[in-house]
Amino acid sequence: MITIRQMRYFEALAATLHFGRAAEMVHVSQPALSAQIMEMEKHLGVVLVERTRGATLLTAKGEEILAHVRSVLAGIDRLEEAARRRSGMLEGMIRIGIIPTVAPYLVPQMVPYLRREHPLIEIELKEAVTDRLLADLAEGRLDAVIAALPVEAENVATRSLFTDRFFVAMADNESDVLVSPLAETQVDPNRLLLLEEGHCLREQALAVCKAANKRNLVNVGATSMTTLLQMVSHDMGMTLIPEMAVDTETARTAIRIVPFADPAPSREIGLVWRRSSPRRQDMEALAAGIVASRGKFREGGRGRETDALPSGSVHEPAMADDQ
Repeated sequence: MITIRQMRYFEALAATLHFGRAAEMVHVSQPALSAQIMEMEKHLGVVLVERTRGATLLTAKGEEILAHVRSVLAGIDRLEEAARRRSGMLEGMIRIGIIPTVAPYLVPQMVPYLRREHPLIEIELKEAVTDRLLADLAEGRLDAVIAALPVEAENVATRSLFTDRFFVAMADNESDVLVSPLAETQVDPNRLLLLEEGHCLREQALAVCKAANKRNLVNVGATSMTTLLQMVSHDMGMTLIPEMAVDTETARTAIRIVPFADPAPSREIGLVWRRSSPRRQDMEALAAGIVASRGKFREGGRGRETDALPSGSVHEPAMADDQ
């Protein structure tokens, strides 16, 4: 069997037409190089090199074989280069799923930052509810998911990215008077507007407001935070708004933001990936990039700035094969 080493030795000999100089080029002794060339000739059943006292020449068959050798070695070089490129941090395609109550507010900062810091990255985004994204992750259609933690999925690793506090959004008029800061029990479930089933923010709002009796809820089936807040602005009810959405939504919708009393309810946004993925270092770099891209955000649209929280620890389920 011809080896890559033999082909590289033969290529060096063809370039120098001198056994000594060829051996120096590939950093081996002259006898070792000569032995490998002879082994290659033996395997092919042809004479590649004409050895004379005054010169070293390639035979006609050697010239023919050299063209094939160079083609093979060029392909190997391209393969090795591709592997080197892919082994870098966040290089090549990465497919990220993001839940709808995060995507509009995170993507405008995250994508430009990642492209600036990792010029060889290619980003493909998908926005969907958590269950659908986790199914795509499990089946290999996504590399990572940005969602509210914890997630109910097997064989995944997660990293906490930041804490996103909740506020109450209500119409900017005097029909309702809520004392600020607000206790969770002061939110009237009868006026609570929610996203449609399947959105994790719906369940989080129900939990925060202790609205166990869902028959009293205003079930509007809104599919986006923007739609929900348009309804709020027309005094059709109130809703919970995550802190990361406040600046964007208050800039385009006439709503009033009321904070909760401490400790304010919140959600934890994290990065999720397959535990079996070979791209663990990419996931760590992606998590760090997401945190860095957020920089500073405005608290509740009220003018005070606060630093984004640092990333948390990785949580991975124990598995027997790790023992």
